[in-house]
Amino acid sequence: MIRKWIAVLIFLASVSSAQAQTAAQLPTSVPASRLAHLRRGINLSEWFAQVYDPKGYTKEHFQTWSTSADIALIKSAGFDHVRLSVNPQPMMEAGERRDGAAEYFGYLDAAVKMILDAGLAVELDMHPESNFKARLAKEDDAVERFADFWRMVAQHYSSWDPERLFFEILNEPEFQDPYRWYGVEAKLAAAIRQAAPGHTILAPGARWDDDDDVIFLEPLRDPNVIYVFHFYEPHIFTHQGATWGDYYWHWLKGLHYPSQPENAAQVATLVPEALDRLYVIRYGQDHWDASRIEAEINQAAEWATHNGVPLVCNEFGVYRNFSEPQDRAAWLKDVRTSLDRHHIGWAMWDYSGDFGVAAKKDGKAALDEVTVRALGLNMPVGQR
Repeated sequence: MIRKWIAVLIFLASVSSAQAQTAAQLPTSVPASRLAHLRRGINLSEWFAQVYDPKGYTKEHFQTWSTSADIALIKSAGFDHVRLSVNPQPMMEAGERRDGAAEYFGYLDAAVKMILDAGLAVELDMHPESNFKARLAKEDDAVERFADFWRMVAQHYSSWDPERLFFEILNEPEFQDPYRWYGVEAKLAAAIRQAAPGHTILAPGARWDDDDDVIFLEPLRDPNVIYVFHFYEPHIFTHQGATWGDYYWHWLKGLHYPSQPENAAQVATLVPEALDRLYVIRYGQDHWDASRIEAEINQAAEWATHNGVPLVCNEFGVYRNFSEPQDRAAWLKDVRTSLDRHHIGWAMWDYSGDFGVAAKKDGKAALDEVTVRALGLNMPVGQR
C-alpha cells in the first residue's frame, strides 16, 4: 500500500501544465446516455477469445458456446451490457484466406446482433494472447498491422448503433514502457476514429489494466473516450489456487476475506517457499476489507476526476474453485459497492468460466444466487 501511495504522490506532483491544458481543451464528449448503458455488466469469455479446445475457433463453437438463452438470462438478471472478448489473432489469420474475413465477421455479427437485440450494450474487447501483445510492445510492424486490422473492424461496425456498441482498444496491455504504450494506443485509437467517427472508444493503461496503472495514463487527444481499469486486488485472495500468475498461488486454498491473521498463517503452511509464505502471512496482517478496497478504487476515481474523463471497471472477480463462497461474495459486494459509490460502471469477470456468476451443465446455465445478490441484482423468477 505504501508503494502505491508514493506512486500516487509522484504522479500528482509530475502532472504537467500541458496535460492539464489538454484536459481543459478536450472536455469529454461521451454522451451520458452511453455511460448509462455501462453500469452493470458481465464478461462473455471463451467464446471468441481464450478458446483452448483442440478444435479451436470453429463454426460449431461460435454457434453453440453462448446462445440466445444465455443472453436472455443475462438480461433477466439485471445486467445492462456485456463485454465480448475477441481474439484478433485467428480473425487476422482468417483474413489471409479468400472470403475468410467475411466468414468470421458473419459469426461475430450474429453474436453482437443477438446481444443488441436483447436490449444489452456491447463492449467489443480486443483480447489477444500474450505473444501478440509482446510483439506490439517491441515491433512497429506489428502495431501497423493491428492498426490496419482495427480500422477494418471499426469500418465494418461503423453503421451499427454507437449508443450501444463500444470499441475497446486492447485487453490488459503488457507494456513495460508506458511512453511506448501511449504512442501505440494513440495510433490504434486514431485508426478506430478514422473508420468510426461517432463510436466511443475504451482505452486502458499500459500494464494489465491495473487500478494503480491507470493513474499514470495520459488521456488521449480524443474526447469520445472512456478509460478502463481492472480490479483484482489483492491477487493473493482473488487468484488463490490459480495455476497462472505467481507460482505460489496454486498452493492457496480457503484464504479468507476480509483478511484474518490466524487464517492467513494457517494457509501459509501449505506454501513450500519461505518468502512466499511471508506474502501470505502479510496478507493476513494488511487488513484487507471494505475500507482498504475503497482506498484502492478511490485513487482511480480521483485520477478520472482530475482529468475530467469517464472511467469504468470492466473486469473484477474471484477465482471460485478454491475460495469460500461467502468470502468471494463479500469481496464482490465490497468492490461493487465502492464502484457504485464513485459512479463507476462495472463488468464482472465472468459469465460461466472459473470466475463465473453462472455454471453451465449440458449447455444450460444456472445462476449462483449468492453471487447475484453480491452484485446488487435479483435472481430471475425462473432461476429461484
